[in-house]
Amino acid sequence: MSIGEELAAVILIEDPLRDEAPSVIRKLKEVGFENVVMMTGDSDRTARSVAEKTGVTRYFSEVLPEDKAEFIRKEHEAGRKVIMIGDGINDSPALSEADAGIAVSTGASIAREIADITISSDDLGALLTLRSLSTELMRRINLNYNSIIGFNSFLIIMGMLGIFTPTTTAFLHNASTIALSMKSMTNLLDD
Repeated sequence: MSIGEELAAVILIEDPLRDEAPSVIRKLKEVGFENVVMMTGDSDRTARSVAEKTGVTRYFSEVLPEDKAEFIRKEHEAGRKVIMIGDGINDSPALSEADAGIAVSTGASIAREIADITISSDDLGALLTLRSLSTELMRRINLNYNSIIGFNSFLIIMGMLGIFTPTTTAFLHNASTIALSMKSMTNLLDD
């Protein structure tokens, strides 16, 4: 602002950095995320400052929405999977291009609509919970699959050899299905 062509005041507007951002990014790297990339429409100076404070692997500044989506396409061509986290209208093209798009519940409604996942927490730590949940779910799915294939193969062989009667194999098959179903209803994460 100026008065009579003399500088009278400077107004600064800054998005505050989330307190948990540096620790969440560090923990994401610890659990296997090799590249944590920040893409922003902000100036290079602002982006560099945030990148240094948060510990992201790389950052891109002054990017347009189509640049974010193009970056994801290039990552796919390189054989990498991409998870995009965004909350704005400008993030929507990239959210739809990513293998998994994650929107923040307080973000723009179009971002929430396009994203595959919406985290309800305002805390970025929810990303770590989401990672743990997905890891445990895949572990459970694989364990159940291997258990079903293994046990049913065993039952088929026992039936073919005449060791188990059809009634016994049917009973054991149904009992194993109920047991696996009951186990699958337990919590994936400790509270």
